[in-house]
Amino acid sequence: MKEKHIVLRTTREATRDVFLGPLLQPRGVESIPAGLSVEVEEIDRGKILALTRNADVLAVAPSFPMRLITPFEDQAIARPAVGEIAWGVKAVGADTSPFTGDGVVVAVLDTGIDGSHPAFSGVNIVQKDFTGEGNGDQHGHGTHCAGTIFGRTVDGIRIGVASGVKNALIGKVLGAQGGSSEQIVSAIQWAVENGANVISMSLGMDFPGYVEWLKTQGFPSELATSRALEGYRENVQLFERLASLIRAQGAFLQATIIIAAAGNESRRDENPDFEIAVSPPAVAEGIISVAALGQGDNGFTVAAFSNTGANVSAPGVGVLSAKLGGGLSSKSGTSMATPHVAGVAALWAEKIKKTGVLTAWQLTSRLIGTAITDGLSGLDPFDIGAGLIRAPQG
Repeated sequence: MKEKHIVLRTTREATRDVFLGPLLQPRGVESIPAGLSVEVEEIDRGKILALTRNADVLAVAPSFPMRLITPFEDQAIARPAVGEIAWGVKAVGADTSPFTGDGVVVAVLDTGIDGSHPAFSGVNIVQKDFTGEGNGDQHGHGTHCAGTIFGRTVDGIRIGVASGVKNALIGKVLGAQGGSSEQIVSAIQWAVENGANVISMSLGMDFPGYVEWLKTQGFPSELATSRALEGYRENVQLFERLASLIRAQGAFLQATIIIAAAGNESRRDENPDFEIAVSPPAVAEGIISVAALGQGDNGFTVAAFSNTGANVSAPGVGVLSAKLGGGLSSKSGTSMATPHVAGVAALWAEKIKKTGVLTAWQLTSRLIGTAITDGLSGLDPFDIGAGLIRAPQG
């Protein structure tokens, strides 16, 4: 039986082994990086192994359903006064940074954007719909995330970490029915081709949904679960190799890093041991995964819902940002933490570009290497990664 599969190819066969090297460093790359080709094909299951042996094929994976990492709506969070700054912007040090993200291109792959919102005044927004629903945001999640990354002051309150970003790419990859890994990979390719330096994603794989879909196709429960697990692994590998290829290209061409939400499935408030590991695609090597922090009586605390094992952490509880249709709303989730990291990445990218050559390796090392654990005492390092992300201060 033929099934829809994503085939990741390079356009230069000689570079295949370079991109698959797990310890790839810019100095070790001697040839010009290959281009990226993402194709969707109907493939007979029995022919997949032979296809993967082709020199230009990096990965083959079934199209896997993706879903929004649904945030929690906050009803009782106190709003800052006019002239104040959202607490997350302060926590990462963006309010005291001399950098604004000017000259950096940011891509948000989410539910779209309300481009008419005052938070995005002056931003050159390029939209592309991968869902078939058309541009725009029918949910509000993408608008909220974009506002945290590069939103301007709204109602006298600063909400954006990198409020000097002038060019944004908005890939609508999640619609009313969710999305798929096929759409995500295609959107990443589109973002890279259009100059994105930072790609932000607050979404995850829908494993239960895929199992149920396979059952509707006639698979017995046990076989559906096994097939879904196989597809899950293949998609993680697909994202890892895609990230590796993009990272290698960043040693020569534009630098691009991918940042993704760790997930909201943990329940520490019910049981301290109820901790769920980072979900795909954030778990893929080469993608920076983000955990969520909240404010406690004695400093920052890890959010009860935040999945464990992330690379870094950022404010993700009671985050005030742009609301669909105008105004502001407060949400909590690793979805809200991720755009803080994307915004800080834009600040670091601007700093690096002003002092030298921007590469993906340098941007990643600055972003992760400058994270702090001050104010996070007593927290499990596995919950917060390298620590709270911090903006460049000079």
